[in-house]
Amino acid sequence: MSQKNLNHLERIKDAIQSSKIQPEQKTQAVKTIEQWYTEDKGMKLLGEQLMKISVDIRPILVEIGLL
Repeated sequence: MSQKNLNHLERIKDAIQSSKIQPEQKTQAVKTIEQWYTEDKGMKLLGEQLMKISVDIRPILVEIGLL
């Protein structure tokens, strides 16, 4: 996640925690934001790992005719 998006999520999270909504709604909103953050980190990690192994896998894919 870009630093700009991370900053926005942190500001939203802080606003939710300090607003006058029900505690259950606050808890759920914070959980959702944390889930989005975790998913974004996971996608970034997946992309990085795929880039690392693509060099090793490419010859195999060419050999079996997929590339």
